[in-house]
Amino acid sequence: MMKHLIILCDGMSDHPVASLGGLTPLAYAHTPAMDSIARRGRSGLLTTVPEGFAPGSEVANASILGYDVKSVYEGRGVLEAASIGYDMAPTDMAMRCNILTLSDDGLIQNHHGGHLTTEQGTALIEYLQERLGDDRVRFIPGVQYRHLLVVKGGSKYVETIPPHDHPGERWRDCLVRPVAGAPEEPGRLTPEETADLLNSLILRSQELLKDHPFNQGRTVAANSIWPWSPGYRPAMSPLGHLYPDLRDGKVITAVDLIRGLGIYAGLQAIDVDGATGLADTNYEGKASAALKALRDGADFVFLHIEACDEAGHDGDLDLKLKSIERIDSRVIGPILEETGKWDEPVAIAVLPDHATPVEERVHRSEPVPFAIYYPGIIPDGVASYSEASARLGDYGLLGPTQFMNLFMNIR
Repeated sequence: MMKHLIILCDGMSDHPVASLGGLTPLAYAHTPAMDSIARRGRSGLLTTVPEGFAPGSEVANASILGYDVKSVYEGRGVLEAASIGYDMAPTDMAMRCNILTLSDDGLIQNHHGGHLTTEQGTALIEYLQERLGDDRVRFIPGVQYRHLLVVKGGSKYVETIPPHDHPGERWRDCLVRPVAGAPEEPGRLTPEETADLLNSLILRSQELLKDHPFNQGRTVAANSIWPWSPGYRPAMSPLGHLYPDLRDGKVITAVDLIRGLGIYAGLQAIDVDGATGLADTNYEGKASAALKALRDGADFVFLHIEACDEAGHDGDLDLKLKSIERIDSRVIGPILEETGKWDEPVAIAVLPDHATPVEERVHRSEPVPFAIYYPGIIPDGVASYSEASARLGDYGLLGPTQFMNLFMNIR
């Protein structure tokens, strides 16, 4: 029976860059392992973001895993709640809660507060819980700058912005707004009341964090919360119900929302020491964890690596190139070498979830390149892995949810 491994390189896709001779970072980088998958396998393009949805990782990854996002989407907060073990009550509304940096001139400077460690982020969010939390509002620590805000009886019908998609914009123009014409929900706050509450928490957090000892003397202050992506508990069927061949699945990631998505999908989360979600992550540890899971009986592994996305959001071209090459040499290369020795065949797919162009620093929803290799596949003649070469692949252009159906039907 064929085993299945998806290597998801978050935000790896990009646009042509003049300083790279008009190539994308993926096409410019030295990627012999990814090129081997394309050369020995087949390629194509995949639309990961359904029409009407913003190109967030929660949407794109759920789509890649085969879910109809229109039916199951409830935002990032609910996925991160699952990741950290918070069991949402039916009346809860959960949101991702960033700790970020606002500049002195009123702009969103970054979405991560200066790349907080988990220890630093936990200390700040617990401080805010002590001073802002009550019977309705609860701040729950997550990972690094990514935390959870739960509003009991809150309405999900509020418009919020992902801060990583709005760097350099005036934060006051991005505050929470109620959704016009939203349905009435007995027992919950109205959208207007919820928006007012959230905006009040943003403003009060700024006053509290401004004077926090952690921010004294820091050139990049962690000086505001930013709640976004609201939702209620989702109704998601485990992947094993959708794909009967998937009996033992694992998810490997340093990102809470992907971990939570995997948990709702019925996948067991595997922790890797030193996995950070940044360019300094433990690449070798992630590769080893994926190989061990497959050797120990898993028939499906979703290996998620965040590094390229963070480099793209920071507009750091050099770091994005390095991240791509590290994934290739320290993750994909060792996996190909090891699985090539096994008697039991493994289907391997490599792809990003969306583009995060370094010159734009935000997510884009255009189709992304993917390549699949497994023993016995007939190659399609594509010689390398990139956005341009994938257009020539035999798989053509797939729509949302089609990738997983294709991949899991490889037997």
